[in-house]
Amino acid sequence: MKKLLFILFVILIASCGRKDSDANLKIFKYNESAGILSLDPIYAKDQPHIWACNQLYNSLVAFDDDMNVVPSVAKSWDISEDGKTYTFLLRDDVFFHNDSCFNGKSRRVVASDFEFSFNRLLDRKLSSPGTWIFGNVDSFKALNDSVIQVELKEAFPAFLGILSMTYASVVPHEAVECYGENFGRHPVGTGPFKFQYWKEGVRLVMRKNPDYFEFENGERLPYLDAVSVSFLIDKQVAFMEFVKGKTDFMSGVDARYKDELLTRDGFLRSKYEDKFYLIREPYLNTEYLSFYIDTQEERDNKERAVALRQAVNYSIDREKMLRYLRNGIGTPGNGGIIPAGLPGYDSLGHIGYAFNQQKSFEIIEKYNLQGSEIKLYTTKDYIDLAKFVQSSVSDVGLACKVEEMMPAALREKRAQCSLPFFRSSWVADYPDAENYLSLFTTENFAPKGPNYTHYSNRRFDALYETAISTNDLKKRAEIYHEMDSLMMTEGPVVILFYDEVLRFVNKRVSGFNGNPVNLLNLKTVKID
Repeated sequence: MKKLLFILFVILIASCGRKDSDANLKIFKYNESAGILSLDPIYAKDQPHIWACNQLYNSLVAFDDDMNVVPSVAKSWDISEDGKTYTFLLRDDVFFHNDSCFNGKSRRVVASDFEFSFNRLLDRKLSSPGTWIFGNVDSFKALNDSVIQVELKEAFPAFLGILSMTYASVVPHEAVECYGENFGRHPVGTGPFKFQYWKEGVRLVMRKNPDYFEFENGERLPYLDAVSVSFLIDKQVAFMEFVKGKTDFMSGVDARYKDELLTRDGFLRSKYEDKFYLIREPYLNTEYLSFYIDTQEERDNKERAVALRQAVNYSIDREKMLRYLRNGIGTPGNGGIIPAGLPGYDSLGHIGYAFNQQKSFEIIEKYNLQGSEIKLYTTKDYIDLAKFVQSSVSDVGLACKVEEMMPAALREKRAQCSLPFFRSSWVADYPDAENYLSLFTTENFAPKGPNYTHYSNRRFDALYETAISTNDLKKRAEIYHEMDSLMMTEGPVVILFYDEVLRFVNKRVSGFNGNPVNLLNLKTVKID
């Protein structure tokens, strides 16, 4: 009888588009057009895989929706005075999903499971793209069942944020040994949902974990009975499925139907207000243009070169650009490289370049820059923004040409330092402003590192070293802000905008929140 009921449950989940399943089970449904290849956390390098794995696994720590580091499997931690030793005390009520690899018994997570999981991530035979997260780790060791200690080579305050990444999730050695190469198709973790069913290219189903360790208002999470993921490749078809109410959420907006969904100012059009609601949140992605400044002209007359970059920066009306080219999606890039949503962000407008055409004219006249030529290299998906910049620059008397390149060619030329002015963007690998400011340290000059501008400033480098040895987030944010201001004074970049996450959510769904890293967190979601 139990076996029959189990089979019926699988059938109901697998056909979760039907009204009868919705009437009995609270199933959250979303589409993943990019597909999923593995549910092994050590291969979760992009959004589709991170979203799915985030339902199945936990790490030592996590981020809340305000980007604060909070406990997860670790209930507390201690950091040594030199910032190199991290000691984590684990909860004693976290269990792996009940799976046949445990011979029908639940198994509690202990510190040696993290030691195993971290060693597995570093195993060269497995070729995980996430090995870099432990590049600064000297060692890690389970001191007993409840304590794991991590030693860093150098102090690095952002390390806690790195440990929140899916790569650092805990997995049981029994499941890895049992399923071998197929572990990614039969995952076992500790997350709010457990693996149930997966037919590649058709549907993935994850069931509620009845033993999940987190509670909200005295009630054990999650509230949902299951999560169902479809894999419709055609985004237009997926969009229609969402509009019809057959899926519960859609992230982002395709250019083909952004005008259909959004007003010019980025609000949801009234005809859809009775079907779904829109959540807008800052996204840790800065879109900008970069100057290569390690040139003979810079060395001959730095003041004039800086003035040209400042004139370009002041010439761009970023509010207008977002309104007409992006339906108001994003925050105008009037500040520095640190995006909205991170400590250190210039929320008061004290640094950066707000639109000021008159100031551009004054700078151009003072330094006799009339007719100066610049050439902007960009990719096809950026061409409309590049044309807007071209027009803005021309309006103040500078000559600007735009050349379109294939993305791979642009990346290659950028790394070779052979482009004078080019499109750039940076999405945070982890939520700390160090992620952005390290792009401008002398040590990271391209091609060795990602400093494609070759901006170099001794004061900036010294502040960076101070920041990465400061554990106090408030003090670190103050240093970050000073670094951002110092760099932007010389204008090696033109900040266009800070991106936003747009989430369209079915009105039957509540408890669904956005966050600056666009992580899909379904443990507190409810369906009415």
